[in-house]
Amino acid sequence: MADRMKDSLLQNLERLRKEFPAALAQADDEAKLLEVKTEFLGKKGRLTEVLKEMGRLGAEDRPLVGAAANEVKQFLESEYDAALRKFKAAQIERHLQADKFDVTLPGRPEALGHLHPVTQILDLAKDLFERLGFVTRTGPEIEDDFHNFEALNIPVHHPARDLQDTFYLQGRKWLLRTHTSTVQIRVMKGQRPPLRMIAPGAVYRSDSDVTHTPMFHQIEGLWVDEGITFADLKGVLSLFVQGLFGASTQVRFRPSFFPFTEPSAELDMSCFKCAGKGCNLCKGTGWIEVLGCGMVDPEVFKFVDYDPDKYQGFAFGIGLERLAMLKFGINDLRLFFENDIRFLRQF
Repeated sequence: MADRMKDSLLQNLERLRKEFPAALAQADDEAKLLEVKTEFLGKKGRLTEVLKEMGRLGAEDRPLVGAAANEVKQFLESEYDAALRKFKAAQIERHLQADKFDVTLPGRPEALGHLHPVTQILDLAKDLFERLGFVTRTGPEIEDDFHNFEALNIPVHHPARDLQDTFYLQGRKWLLRTHTSTVQIRVMKGQRPPLRMIAPGAVYRSDSDVTHTPMFHQIEGLWVDEGITFADLKGVLSLFVQGLFGASTQVRFRPSFFPFTEPSAELDMSCFKCAGKGCNLCKGTGWIEVLGCGMVDPEVFKFVDYDPDKYQGFAFGIGLERLAMLKFGINDLRLFFENDIRFLRQF
């Protein structure tokens, strides 16, 4: 009787050894693997049932069956661990296959930034003028009345002082500069002639439409020395326009008025779109207005203690956004400030 029980328990243990791997092979996820483990190795599992029967064995048979039971238990646990590792490895491989990429494909280049079109025009303008001997100077954007108006021969009653054009601060004591001619006054007050300078920078006026913005950029120039004439002005500005728009560009000067220059002129260039024949860009005239200029008014020299009988000079002012619009064919000034990457990528 005792021998039959021992043999029966050993047979059950051998049966567990054989059936466990087959049951593991049928599991297709971690949850089912755990179910198989629980069925064979759980507290109420098949191996536990065998161990409970060992209490009925004689003292001489328990060590033999106990050793066999421990061996089977270690085998089952080892088989489960191996099956779990194999399942996890297969799961990782499936993820890798799903997410794999072709390492032989060419790389995706990073998008590189570039200079804003207004900055590009500024750099071109500075390069052209510096090659003609002009030095770049800068000054404050918050100015006083003297530098922005009075020293430029703009009296109190002049319409340029109207609140609709100028941003005043602290009850009109200070203002945002309306032009970079303020830098010319500051430089002349601190330096004796000869001087040849340009003053690029931001300026502010209370205006906003397709051709005007409250903040825009100018580059103003000044050349003061003995014997400077309008011919020098024409030569410098002609070289500048041709350097920017091509050597075949023609220029003309029309009489105009600015309170700080006398005589004053507007410079036009031949339309680059129709070569002067007339089109919608030049409104049928064949010419495009580019900038204002003139000989420095002797009254301005008096404000900076220059002798107007000894020194002469010319000055000019150029809107950089206007140059960029002409150079790149842009029809709305506000596009420069909207930060639309689709627009900026074109330049």
